[in-house]
Amino acid sequence: MKLYTKTGDDGTTGLFGGGRVAKASTRVDAYGTVDETNAAIGVARAARLDPATDAVLARAQGDLFVLGAELACVPGRESKLNMALLGNAEIEHLERAIDEADAACPPLKNFVLPGGSAQAAALHLARTICRRAERSVLSMDDAPARHDLVVYLNRLSDLLFALARRANIVARIDDVPWQPHPR
Repeated sequence: MKLYTKTGDDGTTGLFGGGRVAKASTRVDAYGTVDETNAAIGVARAARLDPATDAVLARAQGDLFVLGAELACVPGRESKLNMALLGNAEIEHLERAIDEADAACPPLKNFVLPGGSAQAAALHLARTICRRAERSVLSMDDAPARHDLVVYLNRLSDLLFALARRANIVARIDDVPWQPHPR
């Protein structure tokens, strides 16, 4: 099978379940940004994270593939995917992982800038892309996404923040505090 089909040369792409949409549609932007989040998490995982963080992120990458597949469907035809869609169990898994990562960190006393260790910086970048994915999913104008998808992305970005802070602790590097400029 060839990697190229030439069917998208007219600026459209096919959705699962039939039909074609413009590649510039809000739906394609949403699942494309979810894919970008997944790729950014892959970059973070390549930065040699601790095994517990890597395991949590490996599961999140699988979840993001399911989330993206749902978004790449014609609205109302998601059952044709023949896979379990994301729901409460996956959201609760993220919440437990957030609580575990946050418990390893000192309480926040001010905002932190993305950075510190290379691992934390990669996780912060993935977090910001995830926030953009959330906004893109909320901006879809053909049909609203299921609420669980928005909640999942919201929790995932929180998890990436908590994991970035924990990555700095593991690396024995302080978070970079934001300090406002004096007037």
